[in-house]
Amino acid sequence: MSRRYDCSDPMERARGIAEAVSAVRRGELVVLPTDTVYGIGADAFTPPAVSSLLDAKGRGRDMPPPVLVGSVRAAAALVEDLGTYGQDLIDEFWPGALTLVCRANQNLLWDLGETKGTVAVRMPMHELAVELLKETGPMAVSSANLSGRPAARTAEEAEKMLGDSVSVYLDGGMSGHADPSTIVDLTGAIPRLLRAGAIPEDKIRSVVGVLLTDEDDRDEPLPVVSDPEPEPAKPSLVKEEAAPGAEGGESAVEPAEPALKAEEPASKPSLTKDDPK
Repeated sequence: MSRRYDCSDPMERARGIAEAVSAVRRGELVVLPTDTVYGIGADAFTPPAVSSLLDAKGRGRDMPPPVLVGSVRAAAALVEDLGTYGQDLIDEFWPGALTLVCRANQNLLWDLGETKGTVAVRMPMHELAVELLKETGPMAVSSANLSGRPAARTAEEAEKMLGDSVSVYLDGGMSGHADPSTIVDLTGAIPRLLRAGAIPEDKIRSVVGVLLTDEDDRDEPLPVVSDPEPEPAKPSLVKEEAAPGAEGGESAVEPAEPALKAEEPASKPSLTKDDPK
C-alpha cells in the first residue's frame, strides 16, 4: 500500500525521504517533486524497477526514461563523453531544467529500454529531489502521469493516476515552472536541440555557438529521449546528484556516490522523450 508524506513538515519530510530511499533500494517506485513537474522514479540500475516504472505509466521500452542525478560527478560516471560543450553547459545551467543526451558509459550494468546507447541526464534544481538523489544515486525518472495524460503538478494529482503502483509519494507542494526541461543532444560533433523548454534557445547558443534544430539536416536518426515533464511535441528522453541542477533545487554540492555496477560492455541501452523528469 502506498503512503504520501507531507514534506512541508520537517519530521514528515525526514520520514518520507527515509522511506523513499528504502523503497528505491527494494526496487519499488516513488514519486518526487522536481523543478519542472512531479516525477515517478526507480533505481536506474535495477532493470525490473525500470520495467515497473514503464508499466505504471503505460508505456513501452521504446520510450526509455531519462536519469536524474544529485551531482555533476554522478552524471559524469554515467556517460562516456560530455563532448566539447557538455561541461560548459553544465557549469552554466546545472542544476536546472537542461537535459543532456550523451553516449552512455558502456561498462554500466543497467537497462533503461531502447536507448540506442545513449542516456538523457539532468540534475534538477529542487532541494528535496537532490536530497533524495544523493541518497539513492542515479534514478530513472519520468513524469508522474499515465502516458497521454497531463504531467502531475502535485503529489495528489500523481496519486490519482498512479495509485498503489507507487510505494511512496513525497508531497512537496506545487511543482516548479510549467515548461519542461530543454533537451540538447551532445552525441554529434555539433549540439542539437531536441526539445525547446525552460531554458531558451538563445541562451544555449550563447554557450555553444552553433546549435542545430529540427530544421537542419542530419545524417543520423536522433536518439530517443523520454523525460519527466509535460509531454513534448517530438520523440525524445543515473546513482548521485542531479546534474541539471536539482531537478528540484539541486545544489551543486556533490556527496559521496553509491558504487556503480560495471560489467562487460553489454548491448547498448537506449533513450527517449515524452512527458518528463
